[in-house]
Amino acid sequence: MTSPPLIFNRNDYPTLGVELEVQLVDHHTMGLVSAIEPILKNLPPGLENRIKPELMQCYLEVNTDVCRTVDEVGIDLADKVAAVERAANPLGVKVHWSGTHPFSNWRHQEVTNNARYHQLIEQMEDTARRLVTFGLHVHVGVDTGDKAIMICDRIVRHLPTLLALSSNSPFWNGRDTGLCSQRIKVLENLPTAGPPPLMRNWSEFVWLVRTLIKTGFIQTIREIWWDVRPHHGFGTVEVRVCDTPADLKTVLALTALVQCLVHALSKEIDNGVYFVDSHPMMARQNRWRACRYGLDAELVDPFNQEPRPARKLVEQLVALLRPVADELGCTKHLETALELAAQPSGASRQRVDYAETHDLAEVVRRGLARSRLTPSSIPTPVTATV
Repeated sequence: MTSPPLIFNRNDYPTLGVELEVQLVDHHTMGLVSAIEPILKNLPPGLENRIKPELMQCYLEVNTDVCRTVDEVGIDLADKVAAVERAANPLGVKVHWSGTHPFSNWRHQEVTNNARYHQLIEQMEDTARRLVTFGLHVHVGVDTGDKAIMICDRIVRHLPTLLALSSNSPFWNGRDTGLCSQRIKVLENLPTAGPPPLMRNWSEFVWLVRTLIKTGFIQTIREIWWDVRPHHGFGTVEVRVCDTPADLKTVLALTALVQCLVHALSKEIDNGVYFVDSHPMMARQNRWRACRYGLDAELVDPFNQEPRPARKLVEQLVALLRPVADELGCTKHLETALELAAQPSGASRQRVDYAETHDLAEVVRRGLARSRLTPSSIPTPVTATV
């Protein structure tokens, strides 16, 4: 039986859609808590398809509507995260922004009651159970599937810079891992994670997906977990490499960078700019350095083999993308990336918080203070599962 075709739903403008995964933590212990079901029940009507459960009951995903500008994304996310905070507060639950939880153990988290999630656990066992990690995914609309494939290939060299800027997961199961993004290393254990393979066009991507399904390697296209991938249903390039950052300001700066990058690469393709490929091992090594050192990484230029500080690469990328940002109306958010590059990363701030307090619960508590969008109160908490 022939599989239905994967039709790429074109976008004639670089529209935006953002998916933000956030943790649910107990107000007193600061540990992860399985609270997704009561929170969903507390949400106001109309958010059912925008605030979604995830693999484990201790976190959720906030989805924006389709937006044209980063400003629209900011308003959309702020409204929805605030709604989650208000729904969580009477339950004694807070919303924490980080790529991993500092001390709650993945072994103790409860799987969400969903047939697909239980199937993933059955197929992958602890490889799936360990996925108590939290990321930021940014979709940008493009006009053809072929172009989406070409952009995925061309943007790979920039993904380590985005990872370094977003790095916000140094702790795992109560330990400092020595990494700035433990999240990205956990995700690497998935059978279809990491940088995408080199593909020449949309037809080859369709063949690959069909072959993976036919041979039983994956059940659906949703099990493609690359750092960047085309999304045929939305007609987008989806950048998935980033940790969940520490706050909304950082989310919007990263969103502006991604939108501008995708649009700039799209224009290059339209104008016939020749793409000089580099060896994929160079991108993998830079990805490792960004994971290990975050904004303090030295990333190597894949063409002249010269090292460049990640912070300097952010500056160069912002300078390159300023004309595109002016066109898309996101200049102020793009410029915020310069501020972030001049400051400690989210991972570094978490380490400073721990050095000052020697208390991982206090690391979470301070993170909550930075990210919270609504006033806090002190309700009676539910029992946390740590």
